[in-house]
Amino acid sequence: MGEPGTVSADEPGSADVAQLAAQVRAHLDELAATPDPAAFRELLAISEYLGLALGTSARTLAAQGSWSRVAEQAGTTKQAAWSRWH
Repeated sequence: MGEPGTVSADEPGSADVAQLAAQVRAHLDELAATPDPAAFRELLAISEYLGLALGTSARTLAAQGSWSRVAEQAGTTKQAAWSRWH
């Protein structure tokens, strides 16, 4: 297992997850490099959406395992993970 938030190449489905994450990062980099104020507004909206998506993902992961597993992936305590994303 790698750093929190990373996917090991030997985990099932990791190639798809890693590839999708790389595409997302590339698109975010493109928006960040755009001098258009609309791009900045979109990044702000994406930031809010990402927070909601993290909560959904944490609850999904916890439902398939435990809050300890969520905490391990996030690099925090079980109590902190539960408090933040429950």
